[in-house]
Amino acid sequence: MIQFDHLKKSYGTGADAHEVLHDINLTINDGEVFGFLGSSGAGKSTLVRTINLLERPTEGKVVIDGKDVSHVTGHDLAELRTKIGMIFQDFNLFQQRTVLRNVTFPLELAHRPKAQRIERGKRLLRLVGLEGFEDRYPSQLSGGQQQRVAIARALANEPKIMLCDEATSALDSTTTVQILDLLRRINRELGVTLVIITHSLSVARNICDRVAMIDGGNIVETGETAALFANPQSDILKALIASAEEQNGRDEDEDGKPVEPAGSDTDDAKTAANTEEAR
Repeated sequence: MIQFDHLKKSYGTGADAHEVLHDINLTINDGEVFGFLGSSGAGKSTLVRTINLLERPTEGKVVIDGKDVSHVTGHDLAELRTKIGMIFQDFNLFQQRTVLRNVTFPLELAHRPKAQRIERGKRLLRLVGLEGFEDRYPSQLSGGQQQRVAIARALANEPKIMLCDEATSALDSTTTVQILDLLRRINRELGVTLVIITHSLSVARNICDRVAMIDGGNIVETGETAALFANPQSDILKALIASAEEQNGRDEDEDGKPVEPAGSDTDDAKTAANTEEAR
């Protein structure tokens, strides 16, 4: 369980201080997929990065499994971060390393034996549908395949929590659906708690159990995804839903049928087929 207890975050000091998170109180339950939804600059990434202390709260607490981790340092901080995986919009892969060596990098830092690293790395690549890609380099992969490598790497240390920072924003719509399906399967089969940062209503709707709407550093409403989107209370969420409905209308042809998105990733479609076979 992750709890934010009266959490605040400011940059600068004294008269120059700028508070970007205002008195956040929230609980994320074990094993759920929780989404933070908001526009750019709303504070959602800053809040999520307090979980692994890439951002330290100025006031208040981050409590994980009953332990206040807000001020841990040194070995305790390193131990905390091994249990929290993270994936990013731009993949953050090492271009000079093969796919397998990207996945096993966290295990190298943990000084695991080489044979153990290789075995786990190959097992994770099978999980994400990339068996046989071990010796390729990131530049030889599609965007969706690179994100699968990043997901496998984030799972290397068997984390309890995975933070996903706009993990599908750089992908086309077809590949986004495939990556969301993979993340949901990881949540279901491995019991990993997923914390999703997104500005996309469709991403939140397709994967999140619950959603918190953030605006101006405040959580303006929280609830189960379907119920929240069916009956939004905040002006910002109402506006986002109205904008999405207007966009959906533009994406239909004259007969009201959806227009297929251009530029879908054929390589990733093959990967998805391989994943189905691996299941």
